[in-house]
Amino acid sequence: MKGWSIETLHADHAQALREDRVLYDSETDHQRLRVFENPTFGRILTLDDVVQVTEGDNFIYHEMLTHVPILAHGAARRVLIIGGGDGGMAREVLRHASVEHVTMIEIDAGVVDFSRQYLPGISAGAFDDPRLHLTIADGADYMRETAERFDVIIVDSTDPVGPGEVLFTDTFYGHARRALAPGGILVTQNGVPFLQGEELTNTMRAFRALFSDATCYLATVPTYAGGPMAFGWGTDGSARQVTLTQLRDRFAAAGIASDYYTPEVHLAAFALPGYVARLMP
Repeated sequence: MKGWSIETLHADHAQALREDRVLYDSETDHQRLRVFENPTFGRILTLDDVVQVTEGDNFIYHEMLTHVPILAHGAARRVLIIGGGDGGMAREVLRHASVEHVTMIEIDAGVVDFSRQYLPGISAGAFDDPRLHLTIADGADYMRETAERFDVIIVDSTDPVGPGEVLFTDTFYGHARRALAPGGILVTQNGVPFLQGEELTNTMRAFRALFSDATCYLATVPTYAGGPMAFGWGTDGSARQVTLTQLRDRFAAAGIASDYYTPEVHLAAFALPGYVARLMP
């Protein structure tokens, strides 16, 4: 369909986004990168024709994968991001002045380079923050080899195909658990449960073997079509028991202006619909 970007990630479902103007179209060693403009969602980045981020709705995904674990933890100083080459995850993490050090591991330098050029509003200066330490490397290799410990680990991966597949394995999750400081929290993107239920089930099976508190929480991102998106949650601490009053106090102290996250949304996101709960082993 000329003038439209067609995503066929799912066997029985597709979505189309109108292309007003294509700004970038090139293949790297790992994947095909495209940036185009859409009247509703602004600039859109796709990898192998699958939507990764849009200027219009990225705030939902990035706020929920950062503010939920950081504010639930309450004292996060060191954060690790696996993936996140567009810079949006780093942007939201670095809004927390209490975070002292952010390590970001991205496999594809091309994603970072063209995101800085074509999607500068996504990172909003995050790559220039001295607290951010960017390394171009394989996230699975880094997790296996690192001796560092982190209060929060965020796995901002692509779907479990191609280079992203290894980030959904039991072995990877085991290495991630070892890299957590006491009371640390691991969060992951786990797709849209209505269409990708097996992805969530497999991750939760691994999490429940590794963590005393393993579950997921939800948020609805319009361009991740098919219903709410699931984010895996694993910790051996009690961060999920945080109260609304504590979250309100921490959120106010952080002084963050958010467009989706609120303390109330934070707590409600862990209330799972029946069809999602049944995917949990």
